[in-house]
Amino acid sequence: MIDKLDAAFRFHREALHLRAQRQEVLAANIAHADTPNYKARDFDFGARLSEAVERGRAASSVSMAATSSRHLAGQAQATAADDLLYRVPHQSSLDGNTVEMDVERVAFADNALRYESNLTLINAKIKSLLSAVQP
Repeated sequence: MIDKLDAAFRFHREALHLRAQRQEVLAANIAHADTPNYKARDFDFGARLSEAVERGRAASSVSMAATSSRHLAGQAQATAADDLLYRVPHQSSLDGNTVEMDVERVAFADNALRYESNLTLINAKIKSLLSAVQP
């Protein structure tokens, strides 16, 4: 039963985690808007999400042997700083900085809105599960 619940929420969990990571990257870009030679970074959210979901499916097919009922399932996620891509500016600046505040603000607001909508979907799913369980 718990495995089914975990599978039901895995996509949303991974999406929220990646949205939070992307928000940090975009915030760093905005914070370094005036830093000479700073290169704006971002990552492909869709590719990273599908990779995370596939990795989760592969991990769910193999279970770890536990010698005690008190053992926790081991999970480790590497930080994906290597997956960050450099953003190509629409208009280059003289100091070598590639942060374009309009682009960064729009990406930041879009990511925040999608994060909130994902939370709304999770809340709706939890409420529907609770209503199914309660008499």
